[in-house]
Amino acid sequence: MSATSTTRTAAALRPRLLGRSVVNAVVGISVLYTLLPVLWLVLAASKDRDALFGSDVLSPHHFAFVQNLKDVFAMDGGLYGRWYGNSLLYAVLGAALGALVSIACGYAFDKYRFAHKEKLFGLVLAAVMVPQTVLALPLYLMASATGLVNTFWAVFIPVLFNPFGVYLGRIFSQGYVPDEVLEAARVDGAGELTTYLRVSLRMLGPGLVTVFLFQLTAIWNNFFLPMVMLSDQNLYPVSLGLYTWNSSATVSPEYYPVVIMGSLLAVLPLILAFALLQRFWKSGLTAGAVK
Repeated sequence: MSATSTTRTAAALRPRLLGRSVVNAVVGISVLYTLLPVLWLVLAASKDRDALFGSDVLSPHHFAFVQNLKDVFAMDGGLYGRWYGNSLLYAVLGAALGALVSIACGYAFDKYRFAHKEKLFGLVLAAVMVPQTVLALPLYLMASATGLVNTFWAVFIPVLFNPFGVYLGRIFSQGYVPDEVLEAARVDGAGELTTYLRVSLRMLGPGLVTVFLFQLTAIWNNFFLPMVMLSDQNLYPVSLGLYTWNSSATVSPEYYPVVIMGSLLAVLPLILAFALLQRFWKSGLTAGAVK
């Protein structure tokens, strides 16, 4: 009986082990697919132009990381540093203000009653499905009519409003802000604005960080809107600036190393933001506050 039982147990464990092996293999392939381009970027950024043209990226020779780093900030009079600062301003400030607006709108859709609320929220959901490239031409015409084309505001103002962020704001408000807590705050004499700022917004911290990171990634990688709105290179973000240099590299090969080094530096803020803020994503920070 003991041998039979052991045989049955081993037979039952085989499908589980096989399934686990398949899952581990798929995860491993996915990780490699994600990390190999980043690894190539790191290696390529440390090579000089001859190694890049000779496809000699894996060679320990032709190391020029420091020189490439100097060249990227010296090229075209230090234009890359200006682009980097522009991207930080567009992305960090725009994501912070956009996240606050989105969370506030989502909170209002969840906690307040007003005319045509669900119809308006339906429009928000419909706007989520509209590609951003479709909106570029209407936004350009509106900016042109108000004289904002080729200015900082032509790129900054549109990124403050994110329909998907409003949707997430409502979802987080439903999950993190119990109505009983708001009623208790009102009974204690707190106004609506005070209740939101001192009670609700603290509970919505994970949602605020999540929307901020979504906005930060979208704005940092934003390319088409700046390309349509801007003609002054001093206002370019990193994405558009690197595209300009990459286009110039076809006739001026000295741009290739700086484009690769610039691309590597452009990834760092997003990695840093996700590394520093990922702990705020933990769900259930206020779960169980009301029993």
